[in-house]
Amino acid sequence: GEGYPVFHVSESGETLHLLLRKTNWIRVRDAQGREGWARVADLRRTVDGDGRALELDDPGIAEFRSRRWEVGVMGGDFDGATAMQVYGGYWWTPNLASEAGVSSILGDVSEITLLSIDAQYQPFPAWAVSPYVAVGLGRAQIRPESTLASTETRNENTVQFGVGARYHVSNRYFLKLEYKDYVVFTDRDENEEAQEWKIGLSVFF
Repeated sequence: GEGYPVFHVSESGETLHLLLRKTNWIRVRDAQGREGWARVADLRRTVDGDGRALELDDPGIAEFRSRRWEVGVMGGDFDGATAMQVYGGYWWTPNLASEAGVSSILGDVSEITLLSIDAQYQPFPAWAVSPYVAVGLGRAQIRPESTLASTETRNENTVQFGVGARYHVSNRYFLKLEYKDYVVFTDRDENEEAQEWKIGLSVFF
């Protein structure tokens, strides 16, 4: 980062070997074996072994379309309550993915922890704004907080159906918007239903 000290300066004409890239920094080694981190912007001002301008591409839409893993944080509304989710997903093909997440839902009368796993289908993986559909299962732990309602903690199974879209912003980041309809299976006469909207920022690799 910017706060780290400069401990060595490579002069014009020296050779650097590129070892590892993390975001906008690259770990380099000089001819004497010294290693350090250099900014991508600075290395773009150098030349490669053939004397041509060094090309260092940033991850873009092509990498977004061929991604395998993604992780993200989302927030929104779950049937009138505030919902926050952390999730991770793996793409088996450009069209099919598995996704697992944990949500914390904070309402006026109860607090819910929801574990979910989804299968997602993305029909147009080449689009920068890529819609998808999802179906999945979950397990909800419902902890009532109101003294006027039952104080017994419940563990219920869920089934969810959803639609959403991903939008590639830049580099390895994209926005994700999602709507889901939940059916909560209970031991009462009627099952419960809930709707959820959320949006978040994710990273792919």
